[in-house]
Amino acid sequence: MKFVTSFALLGLLAICTLASSKSIDIDYTRVKSIEEYDRYWRRLPAEMQYLRTAGEPLRRITNGQLAGTAQFPYQAVIYSEAGDGYYSLCGGTILTNNYILTAAHCVTNDLDQAVTGGIVILGATNRDVFQSTQQRMTFGMAGIRVHPQYDSNSIRNDIATIRLDTPAVYNTYVKAIDLPALSDTRQFGGAEGTASGFGRTSDTSAPSSVLMYVRNPIMTNAQCNLYWSTTVVQAQNVCFDPTGGRSACHGDSGGPLTVVDAGRTLQIGIASFVSANGCTSGAPSVWVRISYFRDWIRQNSDYVFRA
Repeated sequence: MKFVTSFALLGLLAICTLASSKSIDIDYTRVKSIEEYDRYWRRLPAEMQYLRTAGEPLRRITNGQLAGTAQFPYQAVIYSEAGDGYYSLCGGTILTNNYILTAAHCVTNDLDQAVTGGIVILGATNRDVFQSTQQRMTFGMAGIRVHPQYDSNSIRNDIATIRLDTPAVYNTYVKAIDLPALSDTRQFGGAEGTASGFGRTSDTSAPSSVLMYVRNPIMTNAQCNLYWSTTVVQAQNVCFDPTGGRSACHGDSGGPLTVVDAGRTLQIGIASFVSANGCTSGAPSVWVRISYFRDWIRQNSDYVFRA
């Protein structure tokens, strides 16, 4: 039996001085890993419950590189309210100056309902300090759109958009991502993919303070299902080759998988899940396929797709 676990990981919340100059004080004693919540484990079948006390698997962008300033201007950091003063850490991408694209599991609670709100940081290469490149703004429950068929048990339709309370301002460090055009039917198997995020960089460390990235080929779904199965990886998914131990991992949820196409960076995936055996277990990481959800994205944001 193969079991999957989401990339989402509760992480340290940075000093939250927003673009509006409003400050938010965080009690860091109330920030903890999602693995400490029963809701994280209750999805496991009985024979897998031993993983509660087993040694922690690798949780990191493995063999990754440090991102340069403005290298990934579309990258977003999302802190969602997890209840009782706790926050969860996820990634996302800038769709427009009003909307962020992320995974549904990043902005939902135990009942798969939208959380009460949170904070988004744009233009960051270090999320733990306030950099002059950063823009920080809030979002509320009313601004969260979760796919109506999202199912946390099967991890189907793991996609959501967030409307920012304050529009982002585009500049060198903050720019929107491009998505595949409506007429683009490519599956991108064999193309070089790039994953980026603030996931853990070692087994025992907290999620990364700095933005990291890794490159490897995009897999065809047929190749991916040599490990997974058509029950787990379907047309709505795309996979990232784990060769060489290079992988995205916990803490990178909701973040982008991109390819470069004729000089244009296209987001083709949203970080969704990995094997519970660990990110370097040899199992491909699995992502939400953007092209499968173009109609939904268009209906739940103000993004305008190229024809």
